[in-house]
Amino acid sequence: MKKLKILVADDESIIRLGLKTILTELGYEVTLTTDGREALRVAHQKEFHLAIFDIKMPFTDGLDAARALYKYRPTPILLLTAFGEQELIEKASDLPIQGYLMKPVDEKQLSAAIQVALKRFKETQSLINKTGELEETLETRKLIEKAKGILMKQGMSEDEAHKHLQKLARDNQTSLRKVAESVLKQ
Repeated sequence: MKKLKILVADDESIIRLGLKTILTELGYEVTLTTDGREALRVAHQKEFHLAIFDIKMPFTDGLDAARALYKYRPTPILLLTAFGEQELIEKASDLPIQGYLMKPVDEKQLSAAIQVALKRFKETQSLINKTGELEETLETRKLIEKAKGILMKQGMSEDEAHKHLQKLARDNQTSLRKVAESVLKQ
């Protein structure tokens, strides 16, 4: 099994090195960066399985970096902070992140948070994909119903219209959706 690649962004060198030690001992491949801007640059060059961002960093903070990374390449993200301010927690909870950890973190906390984050991220991505598929199916059904309606106005019954669309799809070796779109364009 290949090692999980983790991107870490924290402006405090002691924290970065401590995280690298813990993560390396847990068996992960770790890339360290000093701020959100550098983390995003590195993430554009290489794919990571998980990112851990400190919230308060210079240039690009962890909140903005998390938002940008997820938009560019959805990735499980843990936010790390020394601050338990309610405002930061609320801002973080509006982001597509999988966890919020308070410094200092120990090996057991970090290991558990990573495992949960990876699983939750996988579940979320699966739901997003299923939602997309359902939306596509619904849109296809709407198009087919509209196409059937046009054919029914030309004198076909609903069943005849549906069978006609199916026959066109078979004859042209294309999808029912494409046939429906073609009927709607005419």
